[in-house]
Amino acid sequence: MNKRVAVLLGGISSEREVSLVSGAAVAKALSDKGYDVVEIDVGPDLVAVINALSPAPDAVFNALHGRYGEDGCMQGTLDLLNIPYTHSGVLASALAMDKPMAKRLFEKAGIPCAKHVIASREDVLAGNVMEPPYVVKPLNEGSSVGVQIVSDDARNAAMADFQWSFGDKVMVEKYIPGREITVAVMGDKALGVTELRTDDGFYDYEAKYTEGRTTHIVPAPLPQSVYETALAYALTAHQTLGCRGITRADLRYDDTKNDPGALAILEINTQPGMTPLSLVPEQAAHAGIEFGDLVSWMVENAACGS
Repeated sequence: MNKRVAVLLGGISSEREVSLVSGAAVAKALSDKGYDVVEIDVGPDLVAVINALSPAPDAVFNALHGRYGEDGCMQGTLDLLNIPYTHSGVLASALAMDKPMAKRLFEKAGIPCAKHVIASREDVLAGNVMEPPYVVKPLNEGSSVGVQIVSDDARNAAMADFQWSFGDKVMVEKYIPGREITVAVMGDKALGVTELRTDDGFYDYEAKYTEGRTTHIVPAPLPQSVYETALAYALTAHQTLGCRGITRADLRYDDTKNDPGALAILEINTQPGMTPLSLVPEQAAHAGIEFGDLVSWMVENAACGS
């Protein structure tokens, strides 16, 4: 196999370090599979990135995370260059990164979502814009960057540490008690459901990328009907936004009031992590797909356009 693949990694978002780890793992796996791999550390100079992609590779593995890497910007550049790339196209990538817009589409498709309001940074600092507990999050970041849970008795402490550098608008979302679960979708199939249990019940950035902070339970110990519904919601979300390749849907399962409880989708990630602690490779392995075969499938299904 002599297909030439450029792996884009790094980037200029708050998730740069995670992307470097993902990209390195992908590059090694593809090399082991016999691909001719070149790694491109993406910085703020777009012309330099375009030059690094010349001569054009047969495909790009887009291992960038966060803004400018998975929000449609890099996808649009690769479309203009007519280079096939992994993951979703421009529109699906942009919609998934825009949390309020994605939630509107999910609700139209019949997928329950947590109630939310969009407020100014000043209003959030001034007082509760929603009855606590609630979650404060950026409109267009990934990996739980900037996310905070605010409870009634902890509001003052939470707001004292409210260092906000993600724009003038804030999403305030009703906190859903219960369990954190996630579902990977590969093409037209949901791979499985994972439950995530953390030390403090909050699956934040540190919990995601610090070894030992989170326990992954695959398959998630859920009632069968709930398990099947989670798979269906993830696949419907993937299809509703027009995603392709690999995605991962994050959901909450509230089993605190009645049985079997209720599911709600939080968001969909069009370029989920490929680090040693990442969830998609773990779910793929549980489904019998080893890491090298997973990333090889992604390259072989790379495409241009939406």
